[in-house]
Amino acid sequence: MANGKIKPIAALAVAFFCAAAFAIDASDSYRSPRNPERPIRRTTELIVLHTTEAAARGSLRKLSERGECHYCVTEEGGIYRIVDRDREAFHAGRSMWNGKEDVDKFSIGIECVGYHDKAMSLVQLYAIRDLVKELKSMYHLSDDKVVCHSHVAYGAPNKWHSKKHRGRKQCGMLFAMPSVRKVLDLKSRVAYDPDTKAKRLVVGDPYLAKVLYGKVDTMRGTYGAGNIANVAPTSSGKGGIMSWLGFGKNGTSVSASPPPPSSSKNSRPAAATVKRATAAKNRASKSSKPSPVPASIAQLKKQGYILKGFVSPQNTASKIAGARWNKPDTYYTIRNKVIPGSVINPAKIEKGMGIWMKR
Repeated sequence: MANGKIKPIAALAVAFFCAAAFAIDASDSYRSPRNPERPIRRTTELIVLHTTEAAARGSLRKLSERGECHYCVTEEGGIYRIVDRDREAFHAGRSMWNGKEDVDKFSIGIECVGYHDKAMSLVQLYAIRDLVKELKSMYHLSDDKVVCHSHVAYGAPNKWHSKKHRGRKQCGMLFAMPSVRKVLDLKSRVAYDPDTKAKRLVVGDPYLAKVLYGKVDTMRGTYGAGNIANVAPTSSGKGGIMSWLGFGKNGTSVSASPPPPSSSKNSRPAAATVKRATAAKNRASKSSKPSPVPASIAQLKKQGYILKGFVSPQNTASKIAGARWNKPDTYYTIRNKVIPGSVINPAKIEKGMGIWMKR
């Protein structure tokens, strides 16, 4: 350094080191076309783990189309980038943590192919572990900032619960269990629910509360130390998780991205198959670019849209629009704004919104 300035070569070295230090090896073949529409996230306070409750291919298509998470990790340990990690992804829905609503604004969402009450393969868990470790380092987060969707989701008053309540989702709850967190190399977890403690919410699912904060661990028999010792893959080299994720023995990248989901859990598709799948996905992404959004209600009417109804506690978006509530040709209007259904944040659907659809 001379006169307080970093020499060009040194600056390049620093930039290279920083990029190499945080090199998440993820595929862009399911990157969401919604990326340009999503605002940059101002802060990152949580990593929220989800379970898809469905198989890989359908989940990846849905997540990509709607931009519903930042990353998706498949059963085979493949990592897919859906929404850029510094943008908002609409993954948490109606949510609150420590008094702050709309968790999408301050969290990263990772969807994990699988189910909230079923064990996952070690290959998948180790891929999740490595991804979470990278993200924790990037955003300087402690282990207890890695939570499940079920930690942050909450429900509005309804005929079963007279108050706002925790327990709307059991999504991702296995990631709160001590035996699973040990595999993920997470040494601590959230000790209590700050929102039920402060009486902002009530407990709506006592069993879920015991899983998240108590001693219920249905995965202990699967992931106890004696049960995984003989099946855990090595940390590097042939057959190990780092090799599967595309890294050599010294942590150097040896492949651009993990393969698309395969029908076989034990085999990787041939290079030609991966190339064809990637090309097909890229064509689909180009063809599915969102149309220009009508600028006003007058333009909606001119294009043949009609008002189907207004959102209210009794007349929800799904009642008005059915399965098309979040499609790109369904529009929401409020305070002179027109919002496509494909980009609407479910947590932001409010009373008085008009829903417009084609005849």
